[in-house]
Parts: sequence; structure tokens; C-alpha cells
Amino acid sequence: MFVSNESLPPGSANWVKYCKKLEKSLVLRTKQLTRANQELAERIAVSEAVCMENQRLEEALLQAQEKYRSIFENAVEGIFQTTPEGCYLSANPTLARIYGYESPKALLEKLTDIECQLYVEPERRQQFIEQLRSQDSVSEFESQVYRQDGSIIWISESARAVRDSLGNLLYYEGFVTDVTKRKQSEASLRKSQMQFKKQAEELQLALQKLQQTQSQLLQTEKMSSLGQLVAGIAHEINNPVNFMCGNLLHARQYAEDLLELFQLYAKHYPQPVPEIQAAAEAIDLDFIIKDFPQTLSSMQIGADRVHQIVQSLRNFSRIDEAQTKPVDIHQGIDSTLLILHNRLKARGTYPTIAVLKEYGDLPLVECYASLLNQVFMNLLSNAIDALEQEIEKEDKGAENSSQLSSLSQIPNSQGPIPTIRIRTDTIRNDWVVISIIDNGPGMSDEVVRKIFEPFFTTKPIGKGTGLGLSISHQIIVEKHGGTLRCISAPQQGTKFVIEIPLRASATKSGVSWG
Repeated sequence: MFVSNESLPPGSANWVKYCKKLEKSLVLRTKQLTRANQELAERIAVSEAVCMENQRLEEALLQAQEKYRSIFENAVEGIFQTTPEGCYLSANPTLARIYGYESPKALLEKLTDIECQLYVEPERRQQFIEQLRSQDSVSEFESQVYRQDGSIIWISESARAVRDSLGNLLYYEGFVTDVTKRKQSEASLRKSQMQFKKQAEELQLALQKLQQTQSQLLQTEKMSSLGQLVAGIAHEINNPVNFMCGNLLHARQYAEDLLELFQLYAKHYPQPVPEIQAAAEAIDLDFIIKDFPQTLSSMQIGADRVHQIVQSLRNFSRIDEAQTKPVDIHQGIDSTLLILHNRLKARGTYPTIAVLKEYGDLPLVECYASLLNQVFMNLLSNAIDALEQEIEKEDKGAENSSQLSSLSQIPNSQGPIPTIRIRTDTIRNDWVVISIIDNGPGMSDEVVRKIFEPFFTTKPIGKGTGLGLSISHQIIVEKHGGTLRCISAPQQGTKFVIEIPLRASATKSGVSWG
């Protein structure tokens, strides 16, 4: 029923207006409530959707956590989180097994100071932290660590620094792998490699020694054959030379007697018959009388020279002396110089090489004479080679500058006279020092260091075997218990110093040689 003016009693007109106003208000409120109810229904629907999504996310998170927990618990590598101060925040079972603990809980309880308790070298922990601080990550950082039982293993760590949104360091996390077996394999491999390398070096050394021994045997055989040949020639020459020298004395005496007799004939028969006078003029008798004694004297000098050379050859060879015996060192040097005389004298463009002997007062030296003479031959030959090399260099320089001059005139040139100086002396009365010095081009430090190595030579191919100085060094050091040193510098000449004991039983221990 609707309220109207007709249905109301008199005086109730205001009520009608009021009711209509109230009706409109109720209609409006109903609409508002309906709208609010709809919005509430929509919010409830959204809320239900959100709840369902949250539930789904929570289930996914639980699944992810379970998956991470499974990975964490069953990983084949050790997984950890540590504080910057060096305490474990978490560790998985594999890490506990690597470090020898029965469980992660036991590890967290007992391993409270990583640097001091874990690392064999605590500074490795500091290096690990420094890399994390500077790079925020470390990859395959290898260290030795202690297991709980005190045994030592090798580990490889890879880790990163975890920071908050402001960059503040929270903790470190990473992985640990036990690489002990690999390290042992590497060590075993290195050991094997070192053994193989050592064996290869020993084989190479043995091969070199075999080659050196073979070459030395050949050289020794050659020198022995040469010594026998020289001794044989000297022996064969010696008899006729002695015969010549002995008969020359008689021939000279006969010539003097005959000339005296002839002078007596000339004194008592000053006027010979024409036939004798003609024969005297035909043979130039006055010249013969004057020249014949001089001819005999020259023959005597030549025969004496041949006898001296033969004696030097015999002294140099000494093939009959297989044992040490007291020897005059100066005689051995002089014999060697006599054999090398042809190379020392001026010939062609080569000037005379001056030999200065500065001999000291040496007693007889107990040594292998033939071997020692072989050393003198090698050193003096090398000195002559060096001087000839320098002469050839100066000759080429003169040709290039169009100022070629005869090298036989070197004493008149600005260059030094090629000289070999030989000094002998004694040290502490029981050692002999023999120095052979030349003023040739000298050698570099590198060459000097290799000078006594077998087969090393600075001479052109075909002019040197590289064995002379090596064998000389062996003769002095091994056969005589002495030393052979080389002192040289570029453009400063070369000096070889031989030091041997006066007696074969002498030693050099405790003596410093200058």
C-alpha cells in the first residue's frame, strides 16, 4: 500500500512528503548496498585467487626447497657456507665425509676455526679470502688440509662472496672437491718424468763419454803411432848422423893436415912446373884453400843441427816411458818448440813469432813425459793458430783499406809483434806452474767456459777436431792430479796455466791457487 494525501488523515500532508523522501533514500541506499555487495564479491573472488596463487607458490617453494635440500644432501662435492671470520654456517654430508667427520653437525661443532684447524698452511686461507675480497669469486683454489684424524689431503675450492642489496658482505659459499688422488697421480707422474729425464741425461752423458773415450782412444792410438814413427825415424837417422858427425871431425883434421902439407910444398917449391901451375889455376886453388875449412865447418854445424833435431824427436816421443819418472820440464818444452820451429819462423806473409822463455829454477818433475809433451804441443799449436788468425785479420784489413803492407814487416808497423811467452815457476816448493801466453785475439767468456769440452772448437770445419784441449785437460787433471785453466778476454790475448805436483803422490787439498 502506498501512502498518499487521500489516505492520510487531515494534517498529515507533511508525512506524505517525508515518506516519499524516505522512499527515495531507501532506493538510493539499496543501490549503494548492491554495488558494495558486488565489489565485496569481486574482492572475495580476487582474494580467493590470491590465496590459491599463494598456496601454489608455497607448494612450489616447498618443492624447490626439497629439491635444493636433496641436492645439498646428496651432492658429490662438499658444499659450505662460512662467515668472513672463519666459522661454518652450513655444510653438507659430503663435506663432512671429505674432512673425516661423522656428520655435518659434528663438523659445525668441532671445526670452529677454519684457518688454524683446517689448513696445513694457514696463509693459504688468507690468500683464499684475499681473492674473494678482491674478485668476489675463487675458482679451483688448491690447498692441503687436515682431516679430523690428522691425515693430510688436497682439496680444490670454488666459492663466491654473498652480499646484501647495499653491498655488505654476508657470508661465503662454495664447493670443495677432494683432489688428493689427482695430486698423487701428478706427483707420481712428475717423479716418473724426473726419473726418465735423469735416465735420459745419464744415457746422453754415457753416450758422450763413450764418444769422447772412442775419440780419445783414436787420438791416443794416433799419437802412439806417431810417437813410434817419430822414434823409428829418429833411430834410423841417428846412426848415419852420428857417423857423419864422427867422420866430419876426422875429415876436418885430415883437411887441415893436407893444407899444412900443401903449404910446406908451396914454401919449399915456390915455382911449380907449368902443368901443376895450370891445374892450380883451373881449380882456383887459392879459393879452395880459403873456403874448404869453412865448408867443413858448415857441414859440422848442419850435422850438429840434425843431431839436435833427432834428439828432440826422441825426447818428445818417449814411447818407452809408460810410468812416471823425473823429467826436465824445460827440455820437453824446448823439444816441442824445436818441432814447431817451422811454424814459428817467418814464411810467406807470416812474420816470425817471437818466443820469450821466462824459465824459473825448476827441479826434476815426476810425470808422464810423453803425455806432458803432448799437452805442450796442443797449447803451443793453439797459440800459433790464434796468432796466425790475428795476422790474417790484419792482412785483410790492410787490403780492404788499400794499405796492404808485408806482414813480415810487423815489427815496423803499429801492431804488436806476435809473441808467445812461456813462464815456469814453483809454488810452495811442491808444485810447478807452467804458463803459456799469447797476445792474439783472445776469447769471449762463453768460449772460455766451453774450451775444455770434447768436440768444441772455434776453428773452421776440417781444421780442428775439438779434442786437443779436452785431452790436454784430462792428461793434466786425471793423469797428473793437477789443474789446467784458461784466462782470456777479447783483444786481451790468452793464457793457459798448468799446475802439477812435483811428485805424483802430491795433493792439492787445502791450497788456494791464484
